[in-house]
Amino acid sequence: MSDRSTLNQLLRYGTVGLVSNAVLYMAYLALTSFGLGAKLAMSLLYAIGVIQTFFFNKRWSFGHRGEHGTAFFRYCASYGIGYGVNLAALLLLVDQFGLPHQIVQGVMILCIAALLFLLQKFWVFRHPSPSPAQES
Repeated sequence: MSDRSTLNQLLRYGTVGLVSNAVLYMAYLALTSFGLGAKLAMSLLYAIGVIQTFFFNKRWSFGHRGEHGTAFFRYCASYGIGYGVNLAALLLLVDQFGLPHQIVQGVMILCIAALLFLLQKFWVFRHPSPSPAQES
């Protein structure tokens, strides 16, 4: 896979992520301003984000034409990893160190986005390596 292809994937992934996360972050701020706890709001919106971005990232960002089942399982697993990291950050940085949840969650969006791009590129939607018979 060329550097140009990776750049195109990153730009498309970024576009999907920016639009999705802007909407979800506004919803997060609204839900927490109405009294919903930060971790519960993040959890609910995280699940919505996983579902809404799967098809855009599968087809448009990574050009993956494989079956949905395996890719969706891996996609959910990668987001499970991201969720765990995000929740741990909120527990540590907000609950233990008293940092503002709005800032912590905003920074975590960027950190988790980078982690998820790498997981999706190299695991979830990876292009199969050509078999030795295909190379000749």
